Amino acid sequence: MAEDRERQLQKIGETILTEARSELCLYMRFLNLPLSSLRYENRPGTKLLGTDGTGLFYDPEVLIGCFKANPVLVNRIYLHVVLHCIFRHLFKPHRENKPIFDLACDIAMEYIIDGMRYRCVRYPASRYRLVFYESLKNKFKVPTAEKIYGLLLDLDMAPLEQEQLESEFRMDDHSLWPDGEQKQNPSMESLEQKWKDISEKMQTEIETFSNEEASNSDTLTEEIRVENRKKYDYRSFLKKFAVIREEPVTDMDSFDMVLYTYGLQLYGNLPLIEPLETRESKKIEEIVIAIDTSLSCSGELVREFLKQTYTILKETESYFRKINIHVIQCDEKVCSDQKITSQEELKKYMEHFELIGSGGTDFRPVFEHVNQLIKQKTFRNLKGLVYFTDGQGVFPKVKPPYDTAFAFLRENYEDALVPPWAMKLIIEPEDLRQAKARPEKELEEELLNVNDKGSGKGTIA
Repeated sequence: MAEDRERQLQKIGETILTEARSELCLYMRFLNLPLSSLRYENRPGTKLLGTDGTGLFYDPEVLIGCFKANPVLVNRIYLHVVLHCIFRHLFKPHRENKPIFDLACDIAMEYIIDGMRYRCVRYPASRYRLVFYESLKNKFKVPTAEKIYGLLLDLDMAPLEQEQLESEFRMDDHSLWPDGEQKQNPSMESLEQKWKDISEKMQTEIETFSNEEASNSDTLTEEIRVENRKKYDYRSFLKKFAVIREEPVTDMDSFDMVLYTYGLQLYGNLPLIEPLETRESKKIEEIVIAIDTSLSCSGELVREFLKQTYTILKETESYFRKINIHVIQCDEKVCSDQKITSQEELKKYMEHFELIGSGGTDFRPVFEHVNQLIKQKTFRNLKGLVYFTDGQGVFPKVKPPYDTAFAFLRENYEDALVPPWAMKLIIEPEDLRQAKARPEKELEEELLNVNDKGSGKGTIA
């Protein structure tokens, strides 16, 4: 008898989920693939709905009770769970505070759903929600889960405040999300790639085939563009400006220890081969870093950019001891040009760094200045220029004789227009702030011992 009742409850639960999926697909055709990518699985004890990326787990009795209260709530929670998969929240690192990260993910998904103009998910938002959403809009153009997570940490909430947010925004069961060890499993990487592919296909369908659907879910469209944008490894990017040169270092990689020891055994103190006293290295030797100091650039973010650039450049495998780096501050004209030839000079420059200039943005004066330096033999073999900016300016019409990259600091993820001969990076302000994960004391200790070691690492996406 109990088994019959359980089977009946499961059948009702699956019927409710099937109806919810059909209604969501009817209004939002672009969700057909992601909504159909989770199999239904009865699991009593689940907080309404939950997922592990493959199944949609539900407690039939809880689900039936929710459906009786309001079928729209079932539609919303179904969509909420699927959006977690689309944004790959299940596979992201939980940072140092998992409960806050889970809460941030839920807030981000509810923000998207409340921004949709479809009857199947329309539900009156509480005043508390509306006020909180307004604060998000004032702080962020696109409030992603990562940004909300940083905001919640900065708020340093009291337990009662966190409980109120949990009560308002926590919807699904996150206990089924893979933990740290599971995320290292190759099958989990394959599952994450599967959802990444689904997400990109859905984005293409929204943007290509239906203007009406894009307008009715513009919040989702903006968020999905942010999530699927191409990410960059700043360390790898800087290697584009490296040169190959011999340096006086024992090359143990090409040293044959067998022949060396055989010679000692055969002749006593005469090895047959000795290690090479030089080796070829591909490192940064000369580079120009141009900083847009117009009113739109934040001094704090510029400092973070310099600090992370320094952390990357100072690695022993990144640049030679003898360096020639020019840090140029500019707005619509060149305001300062600081030549740096050693790690110590770079450290001092960072300690006393101040923004100079506050005019408009014109990229041409920097290129004219650098071209003049080349004519004056200031550079022997300049490989590249990185221009850090967050605004639009006037570009040179002629390609310079060195590689050029524009690093745009902006929250607008649409492609920035650059000449065809220039490289382009889009950097989030949060990427620079999150790169401060290493303690300041640890960084300072490294800075004080730059002559003895150079093992610091830093990454900007």
